[in-house]
Amino acid sequence: MSDDKRRELAAHLDEAIVGVPESPTLMKILEILFPGEEADIGLKLTFESKTLAELEQVIPEMAGSLGEILGRMAKRGTVYTEQRPGQERTYRLLPSVVGFTETPFWAGEDTEMARALAPLWFKYYKETFGRELARGTQLIRVVPVSESLKDSSEVLPFDALAERLDEVSFMAVAHCPCRQINRYVGEGCDHSLENCLHFGSMARYMVEQSMARQVTKEEVLGILEKANEEGLVHVCDNYQGRLSTICNCCSCCCVFLQAKLVEGLDSVSPSNYVAFVECDECVGCATCEERCPVGAIVVGDDEIAVVDASLCIGCGVCAPTCDSEAVSLIVRDEVKPPPELPEFVTARLKGK
Repeated sequence: MSDDKRRELAAHLDEAIVGVPESPTLMKILEILFPGEEADIGLKLTFESKTLAELEQVIPEMAGSLGEILGRMAKRGTVYTEQRPGQERTYRLLPSVVGFTETPFWAGEDTEMARALAPLWFKYYKETFGRELARGTQLIRVVPVSESLKDSSEVLPFDALAERLDEVSFMAVAHCPCRQINRYVGEGCDHSLENCLHFGSMARYMVEQSMARQVTKEEVLGILEKANEEGLVHVCDNYQGRLSTICNCCSCCCVFLQAKLVEGLDSVSPSNYVAFVECDECVGCATCEERCPVGAIVVGDDEIAVVDASLCIGCGVCAPTCDSEAVSLIVRDEVKPPPELPEFVTARLKGK
């Protein structure tokens, strides 16, 4: 792929809701993800689904081999494909997120491509991609651990994960790309890997391409419970509607939390809850301080935990392991529902 073609492909991919700002490191990433003729096809594809017949009209010079190449790109993780009952199979470009930043790592396999991409993505996040993730409306929002709520009746409808899981048709679990990338570059943690949850059509694509395995609602709830035990933060898409993703994030590896903690970027939308400490019950054990992923709870000189509401993301990780039951979540003074999907898309595309 020539330098000009790589820059053209980068500009094309940057048109997505989550773009890819140009940098020398990105050029190396694209060379791996879009080898040879796949770069030419990538330039002709859009983020709108089309059938093979429609694409053969757009790329007539590859009509004989286009289906095979698209299948190869889907397996590599740059093209999304699906075939709904009674309809023809369709294809479209995947964006960077949810998409080709994660696809090489979801299967959890130690591959040559994963090893080559990991240090490049790690460098690219720090160069410019972290700022893209934090641009405009946040992509993800924190979902609180329901057991942490002081009053269980105050679970807001867009935060009731168990109920929202009843609305999805297909569930899959993959391996966390962020933790794998960090492990490849020698900066990983010991948290579990297989807890990246996806739902609906994207989940079907991931299973079809051997990037994930199908799971039941009961398995999903078990994964969430284990993630909570590990002190991981539940996050989902920052818009109202059906669930498509639940990540279980650690502050040491998650690119969104790292962008917030290290670079001070507004990359994560906090939940509508905040940690609250019953001073009379607190014994100053500092377990909540140790578990807080953003440093929002500190045990003061009087041996009582103090919450900085401006830092708290309302994840509830602090509460379940408080033996004295002094810590819980309460609803914030101002509740801000996540945006509707059209509002979210408009906000993300604004200024591109």
